[in-house]
Amino acid sequence: MNSKNEKKKSQKTGDKKNTDNAGIESNPERFFNRELSWLEFNDRILFESRDTKHPLLERIKFLSITASNLDEFYIVRVASLRDMQSIHYNERDISGLTVDEQLEKIDQKTRSSMALMYSTYSRSLLPSLQVHGISILDYEQLDKKAKALADRYFMSTLYPILTPMAVDVSRPFPLIYSRQLNICILAVRRNVEDISTSVNSISAGDEELLFATLQVPTVVPRLFEFRTSNGIGFVPIEQIIRANIHLLFTGVDIISTGFYRVMRNADLDIDEDEAEDLLKEIEEQVRMRRYGEIIRLEINEDMDLNLLKYISDALEIDRKDIFCVTGPIDLTFLMRMYSGIAHSYPALCDAPHTPQKPSMFDGTDNILDQIREKDRLMHLPYESFEPVAAFLDQAARDPKVLAIKQTLYRVSKASPIIESLAL
Repeated sequence: MNSKNEKKKSQKTGDKKNTDNAGIESNPERFFNRELSWLEFNDRILFESRDTKHPLLERIKFLSITASNLDEFYIVRVASLRDMQSIHYNERDISGLTVDEQLEKIDQKTRSSMALMYSTYSRSLLPSLQVHGISILDYEQLDKKAKALADRYFMSTLYPILTPMAVDVSRPFPLIYSRQLNICILAVRRNVEDISTSVNSISAGDEELLFATLQVPTVVPRLFEFRTSNGIGFVPIEQIIRANIHLLFTGVDIISTGFYRVMRNADLDIDEDEAEDLLKEIEEQVRMRRYGEIIRLEINEDMDLNLLKYISDALEIDRKDIFCVTGPIDLTFLMRMYSGIAHSYPALCDAPHTPQKPSMFDGTDNILDQIREKDRLMHLPYESFEPVAAFLDQAARDPKVLAIKQTLYRVSKASPIIESLAL
């Protein structure tokens, strides 16, 4: 959280040397760049999704984790480098790279990794899933019956929760939330005098082009599920929306549509020494993250050029920060798909892990007394987590316990720890 502040202080003091923690001048050739090393780590996760020794649905999970990790990397670590670039921080890191050089290498590496991610998705995972009766299809690939089901789902579930946002002189380009999938629409009025669908006009030949944007809802699953003749099928809801987009507008003809997603700077820049109230400062920084600078734009590769120009101009993003995607934008939806079908395909998943009974605990009764008697050592996840959950539950119920202080990181939705702390 304070990495930028530390580097700013280093800049102010005029420290021009690369030094390690002991203050000894370092040799850049001996070190890997931290950010590039992290990308190599993420590639190792990607390679797990390509490893056919793993069960198929586990490979799906690995690809989803790779995509999620890359998102976090950009909104925090790349964002931090962008902040340093904005203040013209010119020091070389311990590996001998400047901020500009790091960003250039990160961009090259990321584009290469993303190409491999989508190649793995479309050329390896999708065909393998189809062999087992699991299909992820584009709307155009659906048969007549499946299209009818998708269209009914649009009218019954999606249509009521969609809010197209037009842009004109009285309605500026809306705030686009970070990591949320959106659809952009380019249309032309049938009757120029009819302004019921007033959107910003841009010149394109003799026609008057109109623009609007629409956020793909997150309150429903990303994939619409339906039965097929040999199993189950899925179609991304953004494709169902795009196929029925004309139902959201009147008096216009849709020329083209496209999908896009932005990533904003979410790195917290807090000086703990100067903050009067650290908690309030963190709350304010978290609130402001939704307005952070856009550092990356993802689009579908076949987006109309007029549409792309309008989007990039409206978002004020450089061409070098635009990533064309050859598949569904944001592959993290694969994790939810895994969770939804894993129970139906146990042969395509790893066998459930059954932890051993903790050797140093005699059951989970009187955990506090057992710990008071002597120190206990556990080996997680090889041994059961039950003694830890029981320890917190018994402490929460003990009237002699005044407070329980701990850091919780990504707990499950049905966490027994949360249930105990909520007592």
